[in-house]
Amino acid sequence: MYFTSDTVAFLDGEFVPAEQATCGVYAQSLHYGYAVFEGIRAYQTPAGTRIFKAEEHYERLHYSCKAVGLPLAYSVDELTRISYEVLERNNLTDAYIRPLVYAATPNMSLKAAASGNLLIAVWEWGKYLGDQLLRLTISPYERPNPKAVPIEAKVSGHYVNSIIASTEAKGRGYDEALLLDMHGYVAEGPGANFFFERNGELYTAPQGSILRGITRNTIIDLAREACITVHEQFFRPEELRTASAAFMTGTAAEVIGVASVDDVTFSTPFQQTIGGLLARHYQALVTGQPVRTESLEVRT
Repeated sequence: MYFTSDTVAFLDGEFVPAEQATCGVYAQSLHYGYAVFEGIRAYQTPAGTRIFKAEEHYERLHYSCKAVGLPLAYSVDELTRISYEVLERNNLTDAYIRPLVYAATPNMSLKAAASGNLLIAVWEWGKYLGDQLLRLTISPYERPNPKAVPIEAKVSGHYVNSIIASTEAKGRGYDEALLLDMHGYVAEGPGANFFFERNGELYTAPQGSILRGITRNTIIDLAREACITVHEQFFRPEELRTASAAFMTGTAAEVIGVASVDDVTFSTPFQQTIGGLLARHYQALVTGQPVRTESLEVRT
């Protein structure tokens, strides 16, 4: 349940009942997927409710708007302040925040919008991919070509590709898809970045055909702080045969371990992997808890 009759959303300068936050059927965004969004989490911490990396998320929202020509009339500070107020009005502490910038003016043309509309909604949402290790499969669908669309922008229309890939994978009995880029290199999941471990080091796809997720960047920072080498480089699915473990990251998914990719099974217990260690450190970071010092025996 995303909202009830008591839920409040922010829409174009006003706090309104969520069920009244509507969009006309001739809106340009509705017809063409011409909108941008963010996925952000707020956590209950010892210092109160805190939105994790609000500045980074709203800076990316501004970047996405600029990339597709959608005007956004709110600053990063204003967007952050509004988000906290939406949380407060809904009495939420641990919650998911969805800002959406779209074009609501009736317009069937293929031109950039003259004005943008802003919705900020919140709801309670568990980990998007659950808590169990994931069985992935290489998708027959590729990530969009970065020469066709601005891949680094979080554009609503891009996620049609994600829906198709995820649905196809689940139809074959897997938990989620893993997409390649147009050159056959591993890119990312439909809504999460992908890492694998080998010989005590981490590997993940570089800039190119991926969304460089904010959770991905946080995990890289945590790893390097722990003196774990992280390689941002291209790799093919065959290289996963030499991996000892793998995991996925995203704001909605947080950090979730991977059990297998098609016929490649990772036998090391996730809690004993680098990913398991970083998952615990990430959870401590976002909830404002002290990071527990751990020794990690990396199995290869």
